[in-house]
Amino acid sequence: MVNQLLEFKEIIRSKQVSTTRKTDKQTRKLLLYLFTSTRGGFTRLRIIIHLLEKPYNTHQLAKELDLDYKAVQHHMKVLEKNNMVSKIGERYGAIFHLSNFLEINIGALDEAIDKLDRKMNHTKVYL
Repeated sequence: MVNQLLEFKEIIRSKQVSTTRKTDKQTRKLLLYLFTSTRGGFTRLRIIIHLLEKPYNTHQLAKELDLDYKAVQHHMKVLEKNNMVSKIGERYGAIFHLSNFLEINIGALDEAIDKLDRKMNHTKVYL
């Protein structure tokens, strides 16, 4: 997973639009919450990375990520509700792609990946 997070950072950096615009505090908090503070953050990050390359429907994402269809369906609802992805179509064949909001703020995912990396590699020591 650690290597995967490093790959994710490189992909995010390659997709960044060079702007001097700083991500606002609320957007930063939302991204950190969705990808580091809730269960499934790593899976949602994997979904976003795939959607950076091309649009997918839920079934395609489930196959690509080797996950249960219902699990991917749940994560897509969370991402859509929080304006991270947009959906074209309805039901089974609906295609998902990154929202304009996330595309504009894609650089802020860098911080979320760093925090997720620290969280996943943190070992608790009990004395």
